[in-house]
Amino acid sequence: MEWNIQTLSLLSIPLISAIVGWATNYLAVKMMFYPIEFVGIRPIFGWQGLIPAKRRQMAEIEVELVLGKLLSVEELANRLDPDALTEAIERRLKQVVRKVINDVMTESAPQLWAALPVQGKNLVYQRIENDIPNVVHKMVEDFQNNVNEILDIKELVVEQLVNSPELINEIFLTAGEKEFPFIVRSGFYFGFLFGLPTMVLWHFFQSWWILPLGGLLVGYATNWIAIKIIFEPKNPIRLGPVTLQGMFLKRQKEVSEVYSAIIEQKLITPRNITHIILHGSGSAQLLELIELHVNDAIERYVAVAQPYFALGVGSDNYHRMKSLAVKQIFENSDKYLLYAYDYANSALRIGEDLSERMQALSAVEFEGVLRPAYQQDEWKLIIVGAILGGLAGLAQLYLVFS
Repeated sequence: MEWNIQTLSLLSIPLISAIVGWATNYLAVKMMFYPIEFVGIRPIFGWQGLIPAKRRQMAEIEVELVLGKLLSVEELANRLDPDALTEAIERRLKQVVRKVINDVMTESAPQLWAALPVQGKNLVYQRIENDIPNVVHKMVEDFQNNVNEILDIKELVVEQLVNSPELINEIFLTAGEKEFPFIVRSGFYFGFLFGLPTMVLWHFFQSWWILPLGGLLVGYATNWIAIKIIFEPKNPIRLGPVTLQGMFLKRQKEVSEVYSAIIEQKLITPRNITHIILHGSGSAQLLELIELHVNDAIERYVAVAQPYFALGVGSDNYHRMKSLAVKQIFENSDKYLLYAYDYANSALRIGEDLSERMQALSAVEFEGVLRPAYQQDEWKLIIVGAILGGLAGLAQLYLVFS
């Protein structure tokens, strides 16, 4: 009976090592993503998921290594057809322009506007509305020529990922949906294998330090191997009928498609592009562009409708009228640009092109899609696994063999 108990206790070593390997790898994966915000007492004690904690650096790396090289802002802007864009927003823009005309004229030339009969006001509306395609066409061309000053793609990506840490988690979890479960499962298998020599050593020597050391090595090794096997070897190595390559790299086509779909649907969207153009660091340049074309259009309208219009309303009011028109057209941009989102999605083709170009990357370049920003902190996961493994070994020593 005593022999059976001793045998079972001995056989429990690789089994417990397997459980330790599974548990430490499971925890390592969770610690990469959670908690999203720091929990604990800074800077003494606490934890934040590696990826949420590094989201700013990761966003910058994503721009530099992926988006900056594979899709240029100029290329995206040049895909917009001014005529198609005008057609998409024209109906709503006409409604906005009518309100802008009423507001501007009521404020800058109230008597003149009030005295103008309905037929006269309709002629003003019609004249301006007929010129909208021409104005929008010129503005789109100027936007395309000055897109780098108006749209900062790095600012867009960094702002979205910093403000939405759950989004960067989604990108990594979805792109690595097969790799991360494998990391957890592999901990069980490798833990069992590493537990076998610990079992043999304990059978012959039974020194108190063997089990804690064995647990520490299991926790360390299973985490280290699991992380390495995702990305190593980078290039395929053929051993007879078997081809060895990092799991993530082997799925380059599938990962590219998933990654690109998220980038297109949730990150570099027409809505986010519009937001950063109107409210980001390039908004002043956009305002200047609008001011140039709106002022030019007003000068033409006044010249055609009434050569002495500016004299009639007064110089100050005339300049104020132009300033108000520019301000209102800019501030109401969201109201008409949202009608361009569907057209912009089909025209920009971000997901389709990004996926195709990511698939053409070398293995080394492709590794840079997900790994670099948190690579410097991988050691933390490995050390945590080692510590937990050592503690599990101590627990096994006192609970099973004491």
